[in-house]
Amino acid sequence: MKLSTNCVTIAVLSALAGSSSAFAPQRSVVRMSMSRSSTSLKSTATPSKEATSADTTVASIPKFAQRWRKSTKQLATLGPASSSFEMIETLFLAGADIFRLNFSHGSQEQKKELLTMIREVEEKYSHPIAVLGDLQGPKLRVGEFSNPQGEMLEKGQLFRLDLDEAQGDATRVQLPHPEIITASEVDHVLLVDDGKVKLTVVGKGDGYLDCRVDVPGKISNRKGVNTPDSVLDISPLTPKDRSDLEYMVGIGVDWVALSFVQQPSDIEEIHELIDGHLKEDAFRPAVMAKIEKPSCFVGDNLEKIVDLCDGIMVARGDLGVECAPEDVPLLQKQIIDTCRKQGKPVVVATQMLESMIESPTPTRAEASDVATAIYDGADAIMLSAESAAGKFPEESVAMQQRIINRVESDPHYRGYLNQLTKQAGVTPTDAVTIAARQIAGTVNAKGIVSFTLQGSTALRASQERPTVPILAITPFKETARQLAMSWGVYPDLPRSGSFGFSSDDDSSNYENAQVSAADGDFDIVLKNACRAALRKGLVNDPNDLLVVTAGIPFGTPGAANIIRLLPAAGPACWDGVCRVDD
Repeated sequence: MKLSTNCVTIAVLSALAGSSSAFAPQRSVVRMSMSRSSTSLKSTATPSKEATSADTTVASIPKFAQRWRKSTKQLATLGPASSSFEMIETLFLAGADIFRLNFSHGSQEQKKELLTMIREVEEKYSHPIAVLGDLQGPKLRVGEFSNPQGEMLEKGQLFRLDLDEAQGDATRVQLPHPEIITASEVDHVLLVDDGKVKLTVVGKGDGYLDCRVDVPGKISNRKGVNTPDSVLDISPLTPKDRSDLEYMVGIGVDWVALSFVQQPSDIEEIHELIDGHLKEDAFRPAVMAKIEKPSCFVGDNLEKIVDLCDGIMVARGDLGVECAPEDVPLLQKQIIDTCRKQGKPVVVATQMLESMIESPTPTRAEASDVATAIYDGADAIMLSAESAAGKFPEESVAMQQRIINRVESDPHYRGYLNQLTKQAGVTPTDAVTIAARQIAGTVNAKGIVSFTLQGSTALRASQERPTVPILAITPFKETARQLAMSWGVYPDLPRSGSFGFSSDDDSSNYENAQVSAADGDFDIVLKNACRAALRKGLVNDPNDLLVVTAGIPFGTPGAANIIRLLPAAGPACWDGVCRVDD
């Protein structure tokens, strides 16, 4: 994220101030005692007129409060079946946390219209929603045949791929990608039409490859070609992708997914392009690398790619074509484990509930596949055609949420998460984050509240996979949206430039509870944490505990040096005693 010093300073001052009352002289207080068996508060002194005049009641928990209980996030692709405001809202209420805009289809203007509707849903429900723009990437295809129906290749025959623009026949066809011819060597495999036809290179010359047909089948116009054995000297960004990327940055998507990643330098390339398109003081979209090429697993490429990007997508479509089917589950676990070690969010995608494109219920194998990704520790699971073009988009999203809720309630799930390796913490922030997780478990807290500017503290908390939700409070809506991708993190959508709500906001009304006025700047921030937890339905009793982590001084990205155990009644309450204004 790219921020100027002035931008941070203004936001932090707003956060600390909340309203002008934060700088007013401190008021005297009276002591209040709180019964452990009841939510009522009894005064040990004469309460103020203000304290007795208000008839306070417990705020109602949102109807969709259950969504704040799930930790694994849901990513839904938008398309013809989900392009209206009503359907986007329906999918959000069914469980979708992130929406994917697939730039392989439709116009840029259509994507902007979808983004506008997503922001309207976000505003209506006061909850940040992430938007991921997915770049198409290079499409490697054969040329055209003189026979419009294509040609049937027989097992064992020789077939040539060359640069000749003449229409193809049963013996040859154009391959308009010299990079493939240059990178291919004898015994390299080429897969045509998602692997339906398998060719093995037996000879090469200037501008051509001679191949043996190992898996016969029909080959026709413009069918795709996969090169599992070759690293191509080709950019992952086509001219169309570069135009789409500039447009994405301009309209403000939160995440950009890069296709056709072969090596770490591909991530460096897109970072440079984004830097060139960013306006001064603009927020940088997070970059997600789609892992779909075998070259990503050569040497330490995977570790370097994860380190350079902000998130990873396990793109099992092309990965399943270029790798043996029996290897894909193992590679999925390897990718997830690598991301977990580095604290980067990881999405498992492709064909998760494929049959629900046409059917209202999934196959048992599909349900098991979704559950496996959750057990593996994925941050998010994705729907593609199921929500974009299927007959049952709402049912698909709801089914994913049902599977998430069922798996996360299984005692085995917590055991699996605890077994996953994490990168050892060596900084004060690591120590504070690990301690917050342990404290939350010890005192049976209802949530961990993380105050964060750029999201790094909340991401570190997510890496620990605590047993309670992580409520991320940030002054920047862009940070809040990006955090919607991370396991267990539920950001609070801030009002402009603040860490929550101003001190005169009375949204946290408990039954007979008096939430104290702030005695200082930090008290205002802590009171906002209690209000945000109540709005999300994480707490419903003044005695409920929250573990709060923050960094002092405010405005220092990545600094977490304070832990505060806070009752839901507010920062002025502890052990049944509260302060109130005179």
